[in-house]
Amino acid sequence: MSRIGKKPVSVPKGVKVSIADRKVSVEGPKGTLSFTHRPEVAVSEADGQVTVSVDDKIAGDRKVRALWGTTRALINNMMTGASTGYTKKLEIQGVGWTAAVAGTNLKLNVGYANSIEMPIPTGISVSVEKQSITIEGADKQAVGQFAAATRAKRPPEPYNGKGIRYADEVIRKKEGKQFGK
Repeated sequence: MSRIGKKPVSVPKGVKVSIADRKVSVEGPKGTLSFTHRPEVAVSEADGQVTVSVDDKIAGDRKVRALWGTTRALINNMMTGASTGYTKKLEIQGVGWTAAVAGTNLKLNVGYANSIEMPIPTGISVSVEKQSITIEGADKQAVGQFAAATRAKRPPEPYNGKGIRYADEVIRKKEGKQFGK
């Protein structure tokens, strides 16, 4: 049996949940999110809690147990995103390297001959302050994906530490070449 899937998901204040057919919609102060779950899993709402269940006949199948826990985790992420939202912070390390929001694009000047422009997905807000980039949104997957794509444009290198990194990321620096030994 799924340990995660058994736990009910509590609905925070100010968040509305609607379940129609296989589509779960969550609406809150930070945005509206929806998710269509697999037919092997059943989702229901009662008394301010959303429960995810499967039929006992198929609960022994590994794939069904995995889908059970995954569905519950996705619904929990939707509740958190609609009520408080998700935030990722990136830092730019490098002399003269900058970032700026230009309309619906994030413009990065990170040591290449040309600047890199990345379109900001809908539902995500990006703000830049000096050498830090803050990415916010209700969808956990979209926020994480855009942060990872931004970091991938110039990942931190291990010798000088220059590059784009997460704010809480620690880069282990390598020792440079030793001459004269």
